Amino acid sequence: MNAPRVLLVEDDATIREMTRLSLERDGFTVEVAADGPAGLASFRSGVFDVVLLDVMLPGIDGISLCRTIRETSVVPVVMLTARSDPIDVVLGLEAGADDYVTKPFEPAVLAARLRAVLRRSERRENSSALQLGRIEVDTAGMVVRVDREIVSLTPTEYRLLVELAQNPGIVRSREQLLEDVWGYVWAGDTRLVDMHVRRLRAKIGPEAIETVRGAGYKLVRP
Repeated sequence: MNAPRVLLVEDDATIREMTRLSLERDGFTVEVAADGPAGLASFRSGVFDVVLLDVMLPGIDGISLCRTIRETSVVPVVMLTARSDPIDVVLGLEAGADDYVTKPFEPAVLAARLRAVLRRSERRENSSALQLGRIEVDTAGMVVRVDREIVSLTPTEYRLLVELAQNPGIVRSREQLLEDVWGYVWAGDTRLVDMHVRRLRAKIGPEAIETVRGAGYKLVRP
């Protein structure tokens, strides 16, 4: 099996080198870039399985770079934040990031988070189609249509929709979704779930997913 290819965009030379070495020890192939423009050039010229972006980058910041990547690609993106500032987290997730890791981080934890994102990105569902009113999910082809029009989803948005669509009318807690969609068996930040639900609603219709106060989310039965 080929080593997963990571594009690491980090302006701090010490963190960049330490992260590269630790990920390579964990079996990843890593290409590095020291600023936003260099990261964008590397992304456009290479093929990567996951992109690891620092939020604070010179030239093009990580949030803007993530948005640019999302214009043409659904490759998993993980943001590196200097602190667990809600603003950084929200902006990164709304820009299309699949996950975030707060500095300072343990190398083993970062590698596990990347593998979880990759594992979920490669996941395929057994059933061939899910039809829920206006929404159709072709799980074999990983294509989503709303009113027969194809809707472009990121890998995480797609997995979240499938998880909800396979349990229509059933409330799924944020913790359940975090484990089933992101693959986390440790305590995570449920803001990941909230922000991806928000983005998914914007694409498939706000009425499709109901918030059950104090419990979680459910896909509304047609």
